Amino acid sequence: MTKFLTRSNLNLFALSLLSVATSVLFTSCSGRTNTGGLSIAGVAYLLLAVFAFLSLIKQDWSGTKKIIWGLIIWFFPFGGSIIYFLFSGRN
Repeated sequence: MTKFLTRSNLNLFALSLLSVATSVLFTSCSGRTNTGGLSIAGVAYLLLAVFAFLSLIKQDWSGTKKIIWGLIIWFFPFGGSIIYFLFSGRN
């Protein structure tokens, strides 16, 4: 019996997730509606960023590594959080 998540399927999933994230980054969506409230994309980014920062704070890494990951999450809104969850090697 073969496993459902093989290495190639996982890489394909990560690549497609990354392409969706970059397409969201390069659109004109600001995360705000015309009335100043948060849009669905704004709420999704806020939740993703909060979970990424909470996960980052819980890590037992050095301060430098935490600062670098925090800057990645902060300066790359959707992509930074997704990259953190995919490639940080957290415990």
